[in-house]
Amino acid sequence: MFVPLVALYVLARSAQSPGNWVTVGTVSDMVGLVPFLAFPIVGVLVASRRPRNPIGWICLADGLLWMLLSVTDSYSIYGVAKPGSVPFPVAIGTLGNQWLWVPTVGLLGIYLLLLFPDGRLPSKRWRLLAWFSGVMLVLESLTEGLAPGPLENQGGVPNPFGLEGLPWLADAALVLLPPLPLCILASALSLVLRYRRSGGEEREQIKWIAYAASVAGLLYLIAIVSPFVFAPEIVSGGNSLGPPPLWLELLFSVAVVGFAGVPVAIGFAVLRYRLYDIDVVINRTLVYGSLTAMLTLIYFGGVATMQAIFRAITDQEEQPQLAVVVSTLLIAALFTPLRRHIQSFIDRRFYRKKYDAAKTLEAFSTRLRDETNLNALSDDLVGVVSETMQPAHVSLWLRSEISPRGSEGQE
Repeated sequence: MFVPLVALYVLARSAQSPGNWVTVGTVSDMVGLVPFLAFPIVGVLVASRRPRNPIGWICLADGLLWMLLSVTDSYSIYGVAKPGSVPFPVAIGTLGNQWLWVPTVGLLGIYLLLLFPDGRLPSKRWRLLAWFSGVMLVLESLTEGLAPGPLENQGGVPNPFGLEGLPWLADAALVLLPPLPLCILASALSLVLRYRRSGGEEREQIKWIAYAASVAGLLYLIAIVSPFVFAPEIVSGGNSLGPPPLWLELLFSVAVVGFAGVPVAIGFAVLRYRLYDIDVVINRTLVYGSLTAMLTLIYFGGVATMQAIFRAITDQEEQPQLAVVVSTLLIAALFTPLRRHIQSFIDRRFYRKKYDAAKTLEAFSTRLRDETNLNALSDDLVGVVSETMQPAHVSLWLRSEISPRGSEGQE
C-alpha cells in the first residue's frame, strides 16, 4: 500500500537537486525515510494482528499522511525552483503545508496518546476531549486551507484554494491554533493518569511508549542545542555559510532514527512481544548512557589537562598524540569499575525493591552454607520469601521422612 509513496518520496527528494538524479538529497534526507517507513510498517503489523485496536490503524494512517506531506513539499519546492517542470506545484504544496499537517499532528499527538494501549478511552469523561479535538482539527484544516492571502512557505504566491470573499478565515486559523497544543498536553496527561491507575501488563505497555518518546525527545534536544554550543557561527550565519557540517547532519540523523523508535515501541507494547523486557532496556540505557557521558567528559578533560601540562613542561604548543594515548588508557582502566558503580547507584536509586531483594537472597545464600539447624533454616526461608516477594501469607510445609517400602526386616 505504501510502496508507491516511498517511490514518490525518493523521486521527490532526488528532484530537489536539479540535474543530479544519482545522489538522493543529503544524509538527513535519506535517514528521514526511517520513521516514514516505521509508522506504516508497525501499523500494518498491529492492524493485521489486532484489527479491533485502532492504534494500528492510527500508526498506518499517520505514516501515510506524513509521507504524503513530505512528497507534496518536495514536489512543490522542485516545481517552484524550475517553473514549468511539473504541473500545479503551488496547489500540490498547499495541500501538504496548509491541509495535511493538521491531521498528521493530531493523530499522533492526540488520539494515539488518548487511546493507547488498548484503543479505548481512559474513562467516559475523556469523550469530551476526543470530540473537541476532532472538531478543532477539522476547523483548523478548513480555515487554514481556505484562508486567502499569500503563502509564506511558497514564496508569497496567493493561496490557490483561498476564498477571497472570506478574509476573516486567516484570523480564524490563528485563533483555532492554540487549542491544538492544549489538546496534546491533555492527551499526554490522560496517559500519565492511566499509568498511575494501571498495573501489570498495561503499565508495562505505557512504559514502552514513554521510554521511546523520552529518548526521541532527548536526542532532538541535543541536536537542536548542539549548534548553539559547538557551532554558533552556523546559527548566526544561516544559509550564507553553505550546507551544514557532516557532524551536524549525522546528529540530526540520529535524532530522526530515535524518533523512529516510537512506532517500534508501540508495536512491542500493543503486540505484547517481550513486554516485560522494558525494565531491562531502561536500566541498560540509564547505565550506559551515564557511563558514556562520564567517559566522554573524562576523555576530553584528560586530553585538555595533559596538553596543558605538557605545554607548561616542554614550552611546546601541544602534544596531541601523547595526550590522546594517555586519555584512552585512562578510559580503558576506568570503564569496568565506573560501570559497576553506576549500575549499583541506579539499582539503589531507581530499582530499590529489586536491589533489596537481591541483597536479601545473597545474604540468605551465605547463611544457607553455614546453617545446619532445620528449624532455623525454615524460619530464614519464610522471612526471605516474605521480604522479597511480599505475599499476603506464607507457610512452609516439610514432608516427613518415610522409610523406603520393603526395607523393614532387612539387614
